[in-house]
Amino acid sequence: MARDLTQLEMLTLLEPVVGQNIDRHLSMAKDWYPHDYVPWDEGRNFAALDGIDWDPEQSRLSEVARVAMITNLLTEDNLPSYHRTISENFSQDGAWGTWVGRWTAEENRHAIAMRDYLIVTRSVDPVALENDRMVHLTKGVHAPEGFGGVLDQVVYVTFQELATRVSHRSTGRVCDEPIADRMLARIAADENLHMIFYRNIAAAAFDLAPDQTIEAITKVVKNFAMPGTGMPNWRRNGVLMVKHRIYDLRQHLDEVLWPVLRIWNVFERTDFTPRGEQSREELGEYLEQLERDVIRFEEQRDRLLAREAAKAEKALTP
Repeated sequence: MARDLTQLEMLTLLEPVVGQNIDRHLSMAKDWYPHDYVPWDEGRNFAALDGIDWDPEQSRLSEVARVAMITNLLTEDNLPSYHRTISENFSQDGAWGTWVGRWTAEENRHAIAMRDYLIVTRSVDPVALENDRMVHLTKGVHAPEGFGGVLDQVVYVTFQELATRVSHRSTGRVCDEPIADRMLARIAADENLHMIFYRNIAAAAFDLAPDQTIEAITKVVKNFAMPGTGMPNWRRNGVLMVKHRIYDLRQHLDEVLWPVLRIWNVFERTDFTPRGEQSREELGEYLEQLERDVIRFEEQRDRLLAREAAKAEKALTP
């Protein structure tokens, strides 16, 4: 029976693939500048500089759009914590180190653009936003128990980058504001390229260690949580975002999990030992249960929205 690869062996064997995918990424990535997505002519001073402080009536965004923008921004804000995590699980040397630096620099643009847009347009309460940022970054992000090592991390960020892309694009649509939509589409394009990078590394890991890789995938899929989990008002805001299809179980299953699993040919591979087959079977059973959960959730949401619509209509009836 072949032994498992150590973390060092995995990093060493995957490094040439990382180098190739850095070249691929740089050939496709387009430089962009956060200041180009901010309507600076709308800016004005707050009270500390003899201006006017924020008032909810100043925001042109709906409650759903504000919640989604704040949630996405606070998620992007936690970049120092993500950088620490991937540095610990990858390497700060060679191709791995080059990628960690490049990825961090690209990700940093996202929070810069979103915050400048929200503050200049007075779309959200800047004091509440800063207070939440302090709380969220102080807590940081911590991997679920049992997660650790290069495979778990590569698999997780593959799904997470795609999930974040979906959330940004959905948020852009509910903003109903062309500048915000264009900015979030630009950010989502970055997330998609990052997802492809990590997805390609995981695909290479499959060829090196199929059993270890399917075990990492099964573990991550069954325990997946968005990186913003635990931020202030997470549960309340999450319910609102799910209710209005910013990011829900159906999107998670159909737009995130299945597209990646198909690219990896998870259910068509023939190179697993009985150990890997057992893990793949566990994954398949989980996905079947998730589909049942999605159907049940959608039925409940439809009933809730129908009741709310009927209640609103009744309130308008003389």
